Amino acid sequence: MADPDIDYYFDPVCPFAWMTSKWVRMVADQRGYTVRWRFISLRMLNAHVDYEAQFPPGYEAGHTSGLRLLRVAARAREEHGEAAVGPLYEAIGREVFDSERAATLDPAERGTRAFVEPLLVQVGLPASLAGALEDPGRDAELRAETDHALSLTGKDVGTPIIHFRPPEGTAFFGPVISRLPGEEDAGPLWDHVVGLAEFPGFAELKRSLRERPQLRSFGVTQDEAGREEDWHGGSRRLKH
Repeated sequence: MADPDIDYYFDPVCPFAWMTSKWVRMVADQRGYTVRWRFISLRMLNAHVDYEAQFPPGYEAGHTSGLRLLRVAARAREEHGEAAVGPLYEAIGREVFDSERAATLDPAERGTRAFVEPLLVQVGLPASLAGALEDPGRDAELRAETDHALSLTGKDVGTPIIHFRPPEGTAFFGPVISRLPGEEDAGPLWDHVVGLAEFPGFAELKRSLRERPQLRSFGVTQDEAGREEDWHGGSRRLKH
């Protein structure tokens, strides 16, 4: 494909990447944007971290599930083209974060055949692609894409990473949102983001205080705001 309007780097188990992706899809529909969905692995970003000491329970299993799902997405891209990635990510994200069972879905369960095979079929892909869950031979590709994303922003970031007008444009971590804007607000809010991204001297806007995202997986409905928490280091780490 020709160079897209944005490259969007995601890990399928990151709730904030999922929230921002829903906003990006709204804007893409409204403005005719093209989005290339690319991979970044939280498990690889945290390969040096002692999960038991630094994260709440479930994070290592969750990030490992994300890596396993990215293996499937990478195989889907290889065998069915880049156009297969966006719908697969959307199906996974809806099930992980917005489905009726999202709040009780075990982190490790997300990296299983029982979880991903029905989603592959749902988006018109062969269930056999789930065999990549167990294929560490895919990890070199995922590590290279993760490293490329970090080369665009620096290493002190998380997910998502958005690269505006690749390959020459600027890339940033985020924007991180906890509430999804309405249809009328989505475009104008995005314009502010693009305006900052296009200024060569802009580097960062950041705060670690965040509302829990408006997702069923966090027990927050679309008509309420989640409680505010300190997500220092991009997650609810137990230690700095």
